[in-house]
Amino acid sequence: MTTVHEPTATATATAAVTAAELSVWPSSTTEPRRGDLAVGGVPLAEVADRFGTPVYVLDEAEVRDRCRTYRDAFPDAEVLYAAKAFLCRAVARWIDEEGLGLDVCSAGELELAVTTGFPAERIVLHGNAKSPRDLDTALRLGVGRIVIDSPSEIARLAAAVGPDGHQKVMVRVVPGISAGGHDKIRTGTEDQKFGFSISDGYAQHAIARILDQPQLRLTGLHCHLGSQITSVKPYLVAVRRLVGLMSRLYEQHGLVLPELDLGGGHGIAYRPGEPALDLTALARKVRAELADACATAGLPVPRLVIEPGRAIAGPAGIALYRVLSVKHTGDTVFVAVDGGMSDNPRPALYGVRYAPRLIGRPGTARRTRVTVVGRHCEAGDILAADVDLPADVRPGDLIAVPVAGAYHLSMASGYNLVGRPPVAAVRNGHARLLVRRESLEDIRRRDVGM
Repeated sequence: MTTVHEPTATATATAAVTAAELSVWPSSTTEPRRGDLAVGGVPLAEVADRFGTPVYVLDEAEVRDRCRTYRDAFPDAEVLYAAKAFLCRAVARWIDEEGLGLDVCSAGELELAVTTGFPAERIVLHGNAKSPRDLDTALRLGVGRIVIDSPSEIARLAAAVGPDGHQKVMVRVVPGISAGGHDKIRTGTEDQKFGFSISDGYAQHAIARILDQPQLRLTGLHCHLGSQITSVKPYLVAVRRLVGLMSRLYEQHGLVLPELDLGGGHGIAYRPGEPALDLTALARKVRAELADACATAGLPVPRLVIEPGRAIAGPAGIALYRVLSVKHTGDTVFVAVDGGMSDNPRPALYGVRYAPRLIGRPGTARRTRVTVVGRHCEAGDILAADVDLPADVRPGDLIAVPVAGAYHLSMASGYNLVGRPPVAAVRNGHARLLVRRESLEDIRRRDVGM
């Protein structure tokens, strides 16, 4: 899904944005003036001036195009957008209009989607520790499926459904596969909090308990291996292990499950030259592996379900910051901006790296190595370590960080009470506000005690 961009005719050889540099930016990105960038036909500097900084910019066409790419790659599968990556009312509408389903992890995500008009029957509820409110909301709104993740959830859900009710469920199983870009985002191994292990028999025991609850209709198995996976191989191993479990369930219970959910975790490039998961290869090889495994087991091929989140929203977003100070400390140049770990905790959590760029003016041809840091009272508040920026970067400049559409605002905090940034959508030369900036008044209203 990577798009190669050609430099504009006005760009000089020393300052032009190259195709390689733009490989991680939305496909609509252009350079209307030397040193500036536009996305969706809107100059990013104009977005910063209009909405202030920090601000997230989301390219609506890029989100929609990536939805269509998934639909085309998996025409016979059910594609669910993982709302945890980023959800607002506009995104829920885009996902609905592009024909995808939704997976949510809380009553909050679920209610926002349904009250926007998203069909509840096309929503799947996840969560390793669902609260009573989560389950009650799911049943009240008529969610399509609930993924059971713990033993206690079986009885709780059956009781909440009631003797005359019915609810479709799936079971999250742990296939024992280590995959993902960081230890903290690997969820397919035995040593973490999600799901039921296949190897120790807990998955089969949980399924037997579910089958004893007539209110619960088991439709399939679910797994999620982790995040930022750039190789197809772990998904193929997961297919074999899950089909193996399906075969044992058929032998023991005569059970034929119609669905198999492989989760998401599809890796994307955050910097030029980084690997990304080959979606075409994934679709082709997973289909072949599933068909072969089912034929060997003598089972019908279940409908495949996948759950991309980051791979749809991530590359469509840009974070814009204003430089507040430039400080030389020993051999290090610190460029401090007006955001930081409160609006992007991922560098501190996972050690991720970005490729920020000066926008709004050309800058010098000479580049220098700097570390872009945030405004918060933490030594670990680093947005981008050891990156190249023009040597004349100075206070007041604008810094743009690409691939900022996933796990930024959704993970943002209220640290130092700076308020969470707004989200602006761009498309066809127009920018509009989707989520307004969190104000001091918003923060004060929550503070009700004296």
